[in-house]
Amino acid sequence: MPELTEKQTQRLSAVVRATPKIQELARAFADANQEFYLVGGSVRDALLDRLGNDLDFTTSARPQTIEALLRQVTKATWDIGKAFGTIGGQVTDGDADWQVEITTFRADSYDPESRKPTISFGDHLGGDLIRRDFTVNAMAVSMSTGELFDPFAGVADLRERRLRTPAAAEISFSDDPLRMMRAARFVSQLGFLPDADVVRAMTELKDRLRIVSAERIRDELCKLLLTEHPREGLKLLVETGIADIVLPELPALRMERDEHNRHKDVYEHSLIVLEQAIALEKARGHQPDLVNRLAALLHDIGKPKTRRFEAGGKVSFYNHDVVGAKLASKRMRELKFPAETTKAVAKLIELHLRFHGYGEQDWTDSAVRRYVRDAGDQLERLHILTRSDCTTRNQAKANRLHSAYEQLEWRIDELAAQEELDAIRPDLNGDQIMEILGIGPGPAVGKAYKFLLELRLEKGPLDEDRARAELLSWWRQSES
Repeated sequence: MPELTEKQTQRLSAVVRATPKIQELARAFADANQEFYLVGGSVRDALLDRLGNDLDFTTSARPQTIEALLRQVTKATWDIGKAFGTIGGQVTDGDADWQVEITTFRADSYDPESRKPTISFGDHLGGDLIRRDFTVNAMAVSMSTGELFDPFAGVADLRERRLRTPAAAEISFSDDPLRMMRAARFVSQLGFLPDADVVRAMTELKDRLRIVSAERIRDELCKLLLTEHPREGLKLLVETGIADIVLPELPALRMERDEHNRHKDVYEHSLIVLEQAIALEKARGHQPDLVNRLAALLHDIGKPKTRRFEAGGKVSFYNHDVVGAKLASKRMRELKFPAETTKAVAKLIELHLRFHGYGEQDWTDSAVRRYVRDAGDQLERLHILTRSDCTTRNQAKANRLHSAYEQLEWRIDELAAQEELDAIRPDLNGDQIMEILGIGPGPAVGKAYKFLLELRLEKGPLDEDRARAELLSWWRQSES
């Protein structure tokens, strides 16, 4: 039995005795002469005192038997993972809802050229545990006796905050290449350090990730970005060369700097912006936001393609916002991100310099309106990105930028209270335009609508008589 602290022993015992319904489930498997264990991340999280309401179990029972036994405790079951030996269900006991997944002992084998494992069921717990990704996930607790099985020293690795594989890292990662990305996620999620063998195998086997589907890579990347501290995991992906395959725009930010350091370290700057965006998420009361984090990480990916050394030693990155938005869209499409997510990230990247384009002077009402209209439903995220994009060590400059953006947000709130800025429209609609000008549908209506919209942005809301007069004046000039 591994050496546990008193608190860890109590935590495992509490899970085994979680609720009468969970105990009833364990008895059902015992009565059917089937082994039944809490396993993997559930054991790890229980030992770390971070267990939620998701419980993973492994068993000697085959899927059909699992489903029958689970139905003795709950009718809310699903078999979407049945082909892989997994049956899921929701076990409700009083106010507690447990999401459970029960999987037959596995002994998977992988075709080196296939994206999917060949599923074969195992006959004993040891064979199941050795096929798991990391030692901290290769522990199990008997639901009948409460005994902890830890054949690969997962408890010691938890204590040392170390990430190792149960089998040789080369075998583990070759079998399932996505485990290399999962290693980076656990570095961020758990704050662990990867073992030297893990890092070496990730570096040597990174090309195996080319056989993994874009969707699986995307999902693992998202999980990494949504951890509390994604920086270290991202650095591991870059240092092992994995990022060159899954997100090459990130290592490309490590541009060689000239001897006079005429521009900042864009890679390091981007990681800091990501950290600051996460801090602002929390400060402004938001949940972890994937769009916000992708935009922060990728906001400067247009710089490598737009860097120019100008006369006098100056370095420029003209249009890197527009180029970066296009690069982000391309990469996110290749990773099969939803179109809505891709569009939002690209929009934020394209707009991330807009604030600096207005400078630090007082903003006119029309400038504020344009800023809000262009940001649309991404305004709050643009606030976070723009504020996070200040990493200067010049405190006086940082204070000026902070003050200027505080003023901008105040002006937005002030005008919004007056005008409904989030739904800016011309003061006359298309039907009114056609009636006033005596014209039918066609391009002229669109031009008139655009004129009135610009007028609305410049001067704010107008009453109908004033809008009518302005429209007729514009129409006479356009016809002359």
